[in-house]
Amino acid sequence: MEIITAHNLEKYFGTLAAVDGISFSVKKGEIFGFLGPNGAGKTTAMKMIHCVSKRTGGDLRVFGLDTDIEPRMIKQRLGVVPQENNPDPDFTTFQNLTIYARYFGIPRSEAEKRAEELLEFMQLSEKRDAPIETLSGGMKRRLIIARALMNEPELLILDEPTIGLDPQARHLIWEKLRHLRSIGCTLVMTTHYLDEAERLCDRLVIMDSGKILVEGSPAELVRKYAGKEIVEAAANPEFVACLKEKRIEFEVFGDTIQVQADDPQIIAQIMMESCGRERITVRMATLEDVFLKLTGRTLRE
Repeated sequence: MEIITAHNLEKYFGTLAAVDGISFSVKKGEIFGFLGPNGAGKTTAMKMIHCVSKRTGGDLRVFGLDTDIEPRMIKQRLGVVPQENNPDPDFTTFQNLTIYARYFGIPRSEAEKRAEELLEFMQLSEKRDAPIETLSGGMKRRLIIARALMNEPELLILDEPTIGLDPQARHLIWEKLRHLRSIGCTLVMTTHYLDEAERLCDRLVIMDSGKILVEGSPAELVRKYAGKEIVEAAANPEFVACLKEKRIEFEVFGDTIQVQADDPQIIAQIMMESCGRERITVRMATLEDVFLKLTGRTLRE
């Protein structure tokens, strides 16, 4: 069952095509990722999915409903985790959840029950009555996720779910997101942490300039666009000349040479025996290699 379907989806701001005719689908019970550099269009696409921005063209349906025609019905069935931590500072941790529940018409007794369960789920029970300013960044992030789950959503939208968190907090949130998927919740997320996308996403798209460049599982994309492993060495002129002489294909990124290889040990041996004594390292190819190969290494603002 497809929870989200988009065909030739477009969003223009004046003459700027923020989303330029993209098509994709998200299946029930999967974690789907939008990746891309700043300005790629991923956040704009997410905003159209959760009905805060109307499309310019194409078709977009969530739960089979048109996002422009039936946004209220869609919003009742989804939860949103924004990039910013924005709990209400005037209320306690517990009150932030129960008061949010009023937007969905959840009876008070039920709202309190759900709040207690979610605080336990996100390991915040001991901060139940704490003022918001006493919470750490990781605690606030977990509270925002708990808040998004108050209406028991079928679809959870997450914009940079672990931004700014330490490794322990990130891994805790990963664990909770995997649990939500295991009980049938569908998750759509965007993140700049490519290791996060590689660990969590069942499928993802990489966008740039409003278009989808590639789509697939992280493992498929790494295998197709980055190979099995990467051989790296310093990019001095002599080493570059040697690789050209040996007809070994390579790329230069700053002061580093990279060779994509399915047989890295053989390539590394040739480089060591024929190209001098430069330090050579072999590592597994990652989603970051794919991302940089497809979108470039130029800084985006």
